[in-house]
Amino acid sequence: MRYISTRGGVEPVTFTQAVMMGLATDGGLLLPESIPTIDSATLSKWSQLNFQELAVEVMLPFVGSDIGREELTTLVEESYASFDHPEVTPVVSAGETRILELFHGPTAAFKDVALQFLGNLFEFLLERDGGRLNIIGATSGDTGSAAIYGVRGKERINIFILHPHKRVSPIQERQMTTVLDDNVHNIAIRATFDDGQRIVKELFNDLEFKKSHSLGAVNSINWARILAQVVYYFYAWGRTNGGDSAQKATFSVPTGNFGDIFAGYIAMRMGLPIERLVLATNSNDILTRFVHSGTYQTGEVHPTVSPSMDIQISSNFERYLYFLMDENPAEVRRLMDEMSKQGKLTVPAAKQAEVAKIFHAVAVSEEETLEQIRETYQQSGYILDPHTAVGVKAAQDMPTAICLATAHPAKFGAAVHDAIGIEAPPPPSLQGLMEKETRCAILDAGSDVIKAYMEQAIKA
Repeated sequence: MRYISTRGGVEPVTFTQAVMMGLATDGGLLLPESIPTIDSATLSKWSQLNFQELAVEVMLPFVGSDIGREELTTLVEESYASFDHPEVTPVVSAGETRILELFHGPTAAFKDVALQFLGNLFEFLLERDGGRLNIIGATSGDTGSAAIYGVRGKERINIFILHPHKRVSPIQERQMTTVLDDNVHNIAIRATFDDGQRIVKELFNDLEFKKSHSLGAVNSINWARILAQVVYYFYAWGRTNGGDSAQKATFSVPTGNFGDIFAGYIAMRMGLPIERLVLATNSNDILTRFVHSGTYQTGEVHPTVSPSMDIQISSNFERYLYFLMDENPAEVRRLMDEMSKQGKLTVPAAKQAEVAKIFHAVAVSEEETLEQIRETYQQSGYILDPHTAVGVKAAQDMPTAICLATAHPAKFGAAVHDAIGIEAPPPPSLQGLMEKETRCAILDAGSDVIKAYMEQAIKA
């Protein structure tokens, strides 16, 4: 399997090269040259596998000859040994609502599913091939802690995580800043998440800096992140449809950076029977507006009770745009250039109609989010976190939808308390966080500022 850039300016690379490259050197995002297709007989067999066995089968075609089956199996088993549920990503019922719980990893968020794997994958590749890696990433809340927990203490890796100062929940902040391993560097920037993403892209686009400092990516610009998330779509379908390929599923996905729902889109392209993907956003609704109008236009970032979705520029949108524009990198370059110059891009009406056939997009207000937490709790006793509540509300007219639960409700105690008068009991991984020692640098949101900090830390 070879990987190409959405902008067409990179010679095809291997899976290993794609993982280590992160952002393509032409500024685009890496994608496999072709998407493997799975027939109904294979789907039926896969539905009988446990999560770890399924992960190996889903990943192998994308890995190609870079990693053998036995080595990949070991990586997968090590990555999910830290999860506190035997199914890793179980499907449960909250009354009549089906919930795919993705928060059973060490940081109680769906990002663990991908980042526990990616951390072990990085370590495996670096030990096999030699070298060191300096990871740079930006987070709106959950990616940072999951990435940190994925690589903390690993000898060949340093990690630098940017988060918007005082714009993540207190629990999310503490999950990052209480990790005191020497290879972990937390940076709070005086700006928004989108500013953090911009800085990360600018550092990757500085090819001299990227090469000399061996930069690596953990954000969902890294293809391995998407690949690991594809697995739980197949797993949830198998657990709810019994392997019958005639039975289609609808998934409702709380969406900010477009990575999680794009993984569902890849699963659909592989042949997973998906009826619709519900694209659920909060008031930061750039993606909802795109589905409805065909115009992707930035606006002001609004702080909400679902802060991990407080995003205007969605990193993985370009990957979907590549497929939407018939895998034409010249069209992607044109549209992304339009976006860069004008702050918006527009696709033809016929393409917007294609988008609307796959994605059902709904923007959910703050009031609706809290009301959904309250209603679900009153009806079933199940506590939703605010991001998951956005997904459940968006799918209210689709009773058979599988709603992705992206975080444990204890991570957003204030919002949950506002909705139902109590906070969710924290899992063991979150207990005692607020009393622990912290370490974090607070810096201005400039690429030169971050570069200087990184260079000093790496030298030290």
